[in-house]
Amino acid sequence: MTTDTATAPAAAPDVPAAPRALRPGRRRLAVVLTLATGAAALFVLTLATGSHPVPVGQVVRILFGGTAEDPRWTVIVEQVRLPRALTATVVGAALAVAGVQMQTLFRNALADPFSLGVSSGASMGVATVVVGTGGVAGSFTGDLAGLGRVGVVLAASLGAAAVLALVLLLSRWVRSAVTLLVIGVMVGSAVTAVVGVMLVYARPERAQQFVVWSLGSFGATTWPDLQVMLPVVGAGLLTALLTAKRLNALLLGEDYARTMGLNVRRSRDLALFGTALLAGAATAFCGPVAFLGLAVPHLTRVALGTSDHRALVPASMLAGAFLALACALLSQPPGTDAVLPLNAITSLFGAPIVIVFLIRSRRGVQGVAS
Repeated sequence: MTTDTATAPAAAPDVPAAPRALRPGRRRLAVVLTLATGAAALFVLTLATGSHPVPVGQVVRILFGGTAEDPRWTVIVEQVRLPRALTATVVGAALAVAGVQMQTLFRNALADPFSLGVSSGASMGVATVVVGTGGVAGSFTGDLAGLGRVGVVLAASLGAAAVLALVLLLSRWVRSAVTLLVIGVMVGSAVTAVVGVMLVYARPERAQQFVVWSLGSFGATTWPDLQVMLPVVGAGLLTALLTAKRLNALLLGEDYARTMGLNVRRSRDLALFGTALLAGAATAFCGPVAFLGLAVPHLTRVALGTSDHRALVPASMLAGAFLALACALLSQPPGTDAVLPLNAITSLFGAPIVIVFLIRSRRGVQGVAS
């Protein structure tokens, strides 16, 4: 006779469950810790490698205030490589966060920190100095008509501010973020055309110096430069962190954000202001650095599996710093005095990595569309 217990389904055996994906919170923590560790390792490696290698142990000792076995190593690390590594870290974080803000504000996967013409404005300022002054001697970041590097940075900052002020003025009559993006692209194109005309009337050596500046570089900044750049970038990053909830509300569109009681115009102005600080400072000191602001936000979304800006903004800072340090390391091959163009490194080596990463990821489409 068959009993009820015989016909009842058997209890599941106590066997290990199949491995599952990490919970969202653990996954985000793992991504942040990985990025932080990787960025720290690359930071030390950037200080250790170059035309004159410095042992990693000696680099760590110098960073913690110790005395190196060779006094020359201290000079190399503190005066030459540390400003470059700090610049790469700060600029990478700045452009990545600026890219997050722009892509969220305009809901466009191709938006980047320079979509509003900030880069073009900075280029116009520098081109004005190159064409309108004389007595250029040495490198482009050297003695420029008696102003030195301060003249270059000031010209780039004023040019970027002028173009951004024009775009913000026009935004008073624009309700749609998409329309504002198109206006920014058009203004940037017009300014780029003006720069091209100006360079026609420049002497060949000056035009060449402008081209060198436009290729981007982390290696030209000094400690006085960092004293100016760090507070400006810090203010921009703090603005992005404080407006994370506003950016989350904009993810579903401006109309939806208004129904939640969000002041869309004020939120948009805050995002544009923060982007201007970040992209303007980065461009003024390092030239127009390509790729980072466009690609890092997508990579970070895919890695985190979320578009929540409370996690996305801090993670993008670390991811931007990590990739910028990697590009800085590749731009100066160890054991040589050669310096490769930074923008060539960011695009040539970075773009294929991003493409493969997005294609292989099951969340790639969602990451780009978010």
